[in-house]
Amino acid sequence: MAGLTSAIIGGIVTTFFRGSYVGINGPAAGLIAVILSSLLLWEGDPKALNYVLAAIVVSGGLQVVLGVLKLGKFAEIFHSSVIHGILAAIGIIIFAKQIHVAMGTTTVETGTIETLIDAVRQIPNINPFVVTISLAGLLLLIFQSRISYKLFHIIPAPLWVLLIGIPFVFLFGFSEAGSIEFFGKAYEVGPQLLVDIPRNLADAIVHPDFSQIQTWKFWSSVISITMIASIQSLAMGRAVDKLDPYKRKTNLNKDLIGVGIATMVSGALGGLPIITVIVRSTVNIHNHAKTKWSNLYHGLLLLLFVLVLAPVISLVPLASLAVLLVFTGYKLASPQVIRHVMDQGIEQLVFFMGTVIITLYTDLLIGILGGLSLAMGTHFLLAKLSIGQFIHMIQLPGSNLFLRKDGGYDLKVKGVANFLSAIKMNDLLNEVPAGSNLFIDLSKARLVDFSILEKLYDFERAHDITGGTVTIGGLEQHISSTSHKLGLKLLTTSAHQLTSREKGIKEIADKYGWGYKAESVDHEDYFEPFYFFQTRPIEYTTNCLWSVDGDIQWEITDVTFEEGDFLAYEEYKATLSLIRFPHPIPRFNIERNGFFDKYIGLAFHKDIDYDIYSDFSDDFIVHCNDKPAMDRFLTQEMRDLILDSDVQHLESSGDAILIFPDKFKLAPVHEYSHKLKLIQEMLALVKGYPMEV
Repeated sequence: MAGLTSAIIGGIVTTFFRGSYVGINGPAAGLIAVILSSLLLWEGDPKALNYVLAAIVVSGGLQVVLGVLKLGKFAEIFHSSVIHGILAAIGIIIFAKQIHVAMGTTTVETGTIETLIDAVRQIPNINPFVVTISLAGLLLLIFQSRISYKLFHIIPAPLWVLLIGIPFVFLFGFSEAGSIEFFGKAYEVGPQLLVDIPRNLADAIVHPDFSQIQTWKFWSSVISITMIASIQSLAMGRAVDKLDPYKRKTNLNKDLIGVGIATMVSGALGGLPIITVIVRSTVNIHNHAKTKWSNLYHGLLLLLFVLVLAPVISLVPLASLAVLLVFTGYKLASPQVIRHVMDQGIEQLVFFMGTVIITLYTDLLIGILGGLSLAMGTHFLLAKLSIGQFIHMIQLPGSNLFLRKDGGYDLKVKGVANFLSAIKMNDLLNEVPAGSNLFIDLSKARLVDFSILEKLYDFERAHDITGGTVTIGGLEQHISSTSHKLGLKLLTTSAHQLTSREKGIKEIADKYGWGYKAESVDHEDYFEPFYFFQTRPIEYTTNCLWSVDGDIQWEITDVTFEEGDFLAYEEYKATLSLIRFPHPIPRFNIERNGFFDKYIGLAFHKDIDYDIYSDFSDDFIVHCNDKPAMDRFLTQEMRDLILDSDVQHLESSGDAILIFPDKFKLAPVHEYSHKLKLIQEMLALVKGYPMEV
């Protein structure tokens, strides 16, 4: 009920005060760990929940103050890897607390690690009737996106998990207390395994108690809730901006005021803290939401469902809710998350894992402070400066914006550009006029941190929308522990060492006189016009092999892109081929049946706004914006080329064609000959295509 209360308030109240456009406000699974930690401060006290609700109200008030004072910018100093470490620790805590509910077992352990170990010990005591419900829900969460049957995509997977749990309630007789024998052993079943909500919603309201406001426990709880909720909300607000098809920017200070007011109301009525929620925001955007009123409808519909469907909610087994949280916890701390951090550099993995370990053995507040201290200490050692010099250098002394004679601007960055420099960097970037040409010179920066590079590339995307251009350079003399675009860069005289794969691609380039660059290439804007990448931000491109054939340019590039963020985050790497033409061609998507459903778990073709083009092949799904132009483009030779090749997906942006591989992976060097052959054959056919389409 606390979650439902805050979700309803997040929609109805926040909408009128916040600074976001298409984000959805409500409670988040990550904040459950903060509330649990706060409750443990008053363990055994029957009024513990009332004290925590009071802390939530005060926390909301602090957020309002932070927003009014325009201090949302201080969220910039929280290192991204530390935040991801906190989220991973939260995931482990949630997993540990809920795995016993999903298994139908109990534990007396209180520590996270001890609780996980006890879950293994409790395997012989698993309740088979509870775990059957949990496994059914887990399988649905894993495979729902890959099921092509349209009915399964009408409502979100979590709701399906709750719905399929209800038949098991009747099958196993959970409505009445009793026991069921299974292989000679009796297992308890009954209403205690179901969600218990009051028939009268007024009975669900729990009021805060401010009597502990003078204690350290209270203010420790307030600080933890404020920090985690504010950081997570601001970070997710920036993530939603990346997905917004209109590329609008959230007013973070106004957003703090909005979620702060809603959090105060929520805490006063027995609800949880409220933030911007990335999962629901992503769904909102993918379903073509355009304004802030989608958040209001979200809250109103939830209220309607609770009022009308309370009897149905009471039939939901706790195991169904538990498996949702277990899955959420796993997603936050999955091996894929760790691999993603590792790709960003060994130092980011140190910050991430250090934050996780500190948090699990202490609490969230100490985890944040410990992770930030670890990051700062590592940067201090890498920079090889005295303490005084380091403190001076993180203020970016001598960094400034200069106007060039040609009307463009140079931003020269000097010093140690790390997360502690983020506010100063923001101030410098805010001086850049919209629509101007900017060169960011990092050649004099002793160290450039992940957080700063992330900020610079985000600014590049935003500035491009204003009609300006941004070039980030001066990193030729910097080294990094990774080829990742955002990996920490340290000033040195050493050059980048090519991997065996990079050497193989370079040999191809040298053999034919083509261009090649192993490091990140700043041309993500080439991919933005494609339908596929409109809501899937590209993190970076590397290993670009290219050439110009007359007035047509082609390339083969490794592209790393993301789907969603935080809870919904998935990262994909693929070697894509791109052909850019000087004349227009029809916009289209040609997809082999089931390709995206099978490999990326997305019913991609179902959301495309183009018309169906049926005159091709039963093995492909084809959409286009101009059927007569498509008829002229798809000559018999072009049809034969596509049908005879292993092409899985072709997409046209109107002046370029993007060729997707058969699987989303980096292509080994020996596969480049096939890609090059397809490009050359397609070039020969398209060169004669008429310009008037």
